[in-house]
Amino acid sequence: MNAKGGLKERTKQFSLRVIRLYASLPKDPVAQTIGWQLLRSGTSPGAHYREAFRARSTAEFISKIEGGLQELEETDYWFELLHSCDIGKSEEIVSLRNETDELIAIFTASAITAKKRKHESDKPKRRKQNGNAQE
Repeated sequence: MNAKGGLKERTKQFSLRVIRLYASLPKDPVAQTIGWQLLRSGTSPGAHYREAFRARSTAEFISKIEGGLQELEETDYWFELLHSCDIGKSEEIVSLRNETDELIAIFTASAITAKKRKHESDKPKRRKQNGNAQE
């Protein structure tokens, strides 16, 4: 499995874990409200990654990856609240927070790399004319 296919599957598995956690939450209003926010934000990074993978430009790729990164940050916030309120399966929440941190690092690195490439491609090309570099 290549790196891109690996992240596609990894974000899908992350989404499935979030869905299962949401389904296991107590049916009280607090748990369901936090859970709904978690469900929305926690399934979004995979969709953003798939959109980024099909981006038509580097700028669009960066935008989609950064959108996924924002959703991962929000997801971590909802996990933090669930954990602080002792709602849900503590071990699963801790495990999901660890995966969130790893995905944040991957998405951040992807955005940084894409920005560097975009910056390099935006520089004027130099061509040689009679042995002298010209812009």
